[in-house]
Amino acid sequence: MKTIALAFNHGRLTVICTLLGVLVLTSVFAPWIAPYGEAQVFSEPFAPWSPEHWLGTDQIGRDILTRLLYGTRNSILIALLATLLAFVIGGIFGLIAAILGGFLDQLLARLTDVLMAIPSLIFALMLLSIFGSTIWNLIVVIAVLESTRVFRLTRSVSYGVVVQDYVEVARLRGERLPWIMLREVAPNITAPMLSEFGLRFCFVFLTIAALSFLGVGVQPPTADLGSMVRENANLIQFAQFDLRAGITPLVPAIVIALITVSVNALVDWFLLSSGDSPNG
Repeated sequence: MKTIALAFNHGRLTVICTLLGVLVLTSVFAPWIAPYGEAQVFSEPFAPWSPEHWLGTDQIGRDILTRLLYGTRNSILIALLATLLAFVIGGIFGLIAAILGGFLDQLLARLTDVLMAIPSLIFALMLLSIFGSTIWNLIVVIAVLESTRVFRLTRSVSYGVVVQDYVEVARLRGERLPWIMLREVAPNITAPMLSEFGLRFCFVFLTIAALSFLGVGVQPPTADLGSMVRENANLIQFAQFDLRAGITPLVPAIVIALITVSVNALVDWFLLSSGDSPNG
């Protein structure tokens, strides 16, 4: 039975990796795969599925398949950049708080608690309404909000490392804070941080899609999966006349779900194989 379970898990992981790999590769090579330009407009809005437009056109006549490829590419790239920036901000301050301790540790922890007390989506909506919905503003706002979670995890897992003898030896040698952070503590918290990176990417990816669906995320003519669901949502009411038209708004939603579920499954596999789990 154990052999069957291992074979099943291995097969499931292979399917997930293949699916995620296909989605990532098609998004990376979108400029070469897409049949038309990202913002190219055709004369017939809401055109049905056809050999010229495999998924039809949207409300102003843009090819939906092309927009889907570019939208996947843009959504993944923005989510990846926001997650990386969140880990830079949260990781640095989390390491500093754990290593130095004392008043600075408590101050950073309380500031993080204040930020985490505000619902992230509402806070992001407010900040983007104030500063504008540019891509870079979107990345920075989401990164700052998500960095609070990264800070808590980094601070938590670092506490068990900073009390080790080799860290104390480094301090007695007179090593500076950056050395202790990067050479002594950070390498010993890699496993939980990698696990958290995958989980945090999923949350960021879904947040970007939600903000775009609400109209304050990625702005047109740039394609994005969340905005594609909003732009084509009206087609659902025509499902009784043309099933393919009713399915069209669900296609970007399915892509969002597939990417999120695939990354989550990989994170679960990594947690089980490493025996570590993130805290917070």
